[in-house]
Amino acid sequence: MLLWSRTAKTIVLAIFVLLVIVVVVAPLATVLLAALAGQWTGALPSQLTGAHLAEAVDPDGLASLLVSVQTALLAGVASVLIGTWAAIAAAGASGPVRRFTLGLCHLPIAVPSVVIGLGLLIAFNRPPLLLGGTQWIVILAHAVLVLAFTVSTVTAGLDRLDPAYELAARSLGASEVRVLLRVRLPLLLPSLAAAAGLAVALSMGELGATIMVYPPSWRTLPVTIFTLSDRGDAFLASASTVVLLVVTGLLLFALSRLRSRAALR
Repeated sequence: MLLWSRTAKTIVLAIFVLLVIVVVVAPLATVLLAALAGQWTGALPSQLTGAHLAEAVDPDGLASLLVSVQTALLAGVASVLIGTWAAIAAAGASGPVRRFTLGLCHLPIAVPSVVIGLGLLIAFNRPPLLLGGTQWIVILAHAVLVLAFTVSTVTAGLDRLDPAYELAARSLGASEVRVLLRVRLPLLLPSLAAAAGLAVALSMGELGATIMVYPPSWRTLPVTIFTLSDRGDAFLASASTVVLLVVTGLLLFALSRLRSRAALR
């Protein structure tokens, strides 16, 4: 319902700001304060220190962080490649085939992530595709979980493309492959960059399926944070969470720069 009076708009805006503070700002501020707290026995922490942040980036913490970054980048690349192919294939298919393809790609987000993890663990725990106990099953799980968002982003980009460019290229004798490589994909670069950013962000924070499949030698930072929290080390878990947020933000900033350059082209 549209709000015309200034009083109503002010009330709605105040409610919105309050919800953002309670749901978003307060939890993030609490994590940051806990990461810096030496003690927290009252309403606010005391004896602020950077010792927990220093411990969060010790060799073990950096190893988990590097695993998360590698997993996110590899899973992001895989999901963009497969998702782009699926979106382009579905766009040129008939109605029922298109709906089936898109529905199949979105199936992983329709079930709990632990179900995906358990399914992959059972399916790839014996030859000829023995991935259990390796880092590849973790990367595969992340790629499967973020695939739906990649397909949605690329599909939305395809729907916004002006067909005149492709028609002009075909009228000049360009083959389908040339139209794809020289017209469609360059026009989709902003969508591909956005899909990559979303995939990396989601992968960096994925936990449910990762717990089901990860080997001890390939432990991501969210798993480390969960382990710390489970054993009651809330301050170090908060510090590791801050590190995860900062690194994820840096990755998204780098990908946003790529998206801006792609849009300028």
